[in-house]
Amino acid sequence: MNSSGYLEGIQKQFKYYKSLGEKTISQIPEDQFWWQYNETSNSIAIIVKHLWGNMKSRWTDFLTTDGEKEWRQRDAEFENDIKSKEELLSKWDEGWQCLFDALNSVDEDNFDQPIYIRNIEHSITEAINRQLAHYSYHIGQIVFLGKMIASNEWKSLSIPKGESSAYNKKRFATPKHKAHYTDKLMKDKTN
Repeated sequence: MNSSGYLEGIQKQFKYYKSLGEKTISQIPEDQFWWQYNETSNSIAIIVKHLWGNMKSRWTDFLTTDGEKEWRQRDAEFENDIKSKEELLSKWDEGWQCLFDALNSVDEDNFDQPIYIRNIEHSITEAINRQLAHYSYHIGQIVFLGKMIASNEWKSLSIPKGESSAYNKKRFATPKHKAHYTDKLMKDKTN
């Protein structure tokens, strides 16, 4: 796969995980964004704040500066002090915009450039894959918390329990073709 194919696919994966977070947030009553299972657990608001801080640090000047910025205050990201849904969504959008702007700056000419995170050299693919794994881990936490909070009102973000056979039957009814696995998932969830 060439760099443009990789970048196109990775953007789709980031957009897919972003959509899982947004679909979860949309199912949660606003007063539950700050709910914590216990004192050592994170709320949805804390996880969003941490993702925002990480995204701003890692993706600002992605090609030219270390991914751990001097101005980042990582420990403060774990304080449950976001005040409103608007602030939460603003941080969410700002972090993701920073990520997508940085990905859009990568091309054939700079794809072999080293990226540093805490003075450790990464290839572009290593740096991007590292963040994809980190974000999907935290999005999974958001989804899990959302499912606990919404309880019986939860609307599945993937194949609902008991519907795997029907889903597979529908997928295998189409001929083999080239597509990104998130294309159909994103379409299925928006229809």
